Amino acid sequence: MTLPSEAVLGTESERTDAGRDTAPEPDLRPAITRTSGVELLTPTQLEDRAIIHRGGVSRPEVDAFRELRTRLLAAVEGSFVALVAPVSSGSGGSFVARNLATAMAFDETKSALLVDCDVRHPSQARTMKIETENGGLVEYLEDADADLSDVIYETGVNGLRLIPAGTTREIGAEYFSSVRMRLLLDSIRSRHPNCYVFLDGPPVRGTPDARILADIADVVILVAGYGRDTAATIAQAAANFDPAKFAGVVFNEGV
Repeated sequence: MTLPSEAVLGTESERTDAGRDTAPEPDLRPAITRTSGVELLTPTQLEDRAIIHRGGVSRPEVDAFRELRTRLLAAVEGSFVALVAPVSSGSGGSFVARNLATAMAFDETKSALLVDCDVRHPSQARTMKIETENGGLVEYLEDADADLSDVIYETGVNGLRLIPAGTTREIGAEYFSSVRMRLLLDSIRSRHPNCYVFLDGPPVRGTPDARILADIADVVILVAGYGRDTAATIAQAAANFDPAKFAGVVFNEGV
């Protein structure tokens, strides 16, 4: 499957500075639905969190994410798990992951789950101003008795929820290759056919984490800093992924 999605997103990038091998399949039915009973963020609050919205003044930016969403939906049958991986630190991968998930949630028939998988340098909860009193992905994967619904947080965006990274860890490979991580994604795939999962991955350069996450994703989107990452660097990063899963490169401007 190929997707020639070399879109230039004119944005201001945010500045971001092993689980056990057996587990019951989590019941996420109460946790992943359209937002209900939660106060939605105002346009000003959304912009403060670098989240696109329908009434945004930067219309080309909103349209670019909608176009990316449309291409993904056309290229992949049914709901999917997408890895969004930056070429290098500062390429803007977290921004793209957050807003691609938001664009998916624009559709009232769909919901989106954003998972912060950059356990070394997590940013989503901080950027989205979400208090993570129950921890996040790391805590869930470390504790076989943990309830996944406890680490799925409302975002204030209708149809979009977040699993934050949780406690920072220097190495994520053991977590992402665990059976518990696979069960998490398999449960969402099987029980929530209208939920689209976006894994906000760490940079491809420097660690094996993005490659491991690609193994459990259905599709991979590479984010390159426009004018920052060279053609050779982008090609080297893309070579890490299965061509059958590789959707294309998003050029993020303003990083």
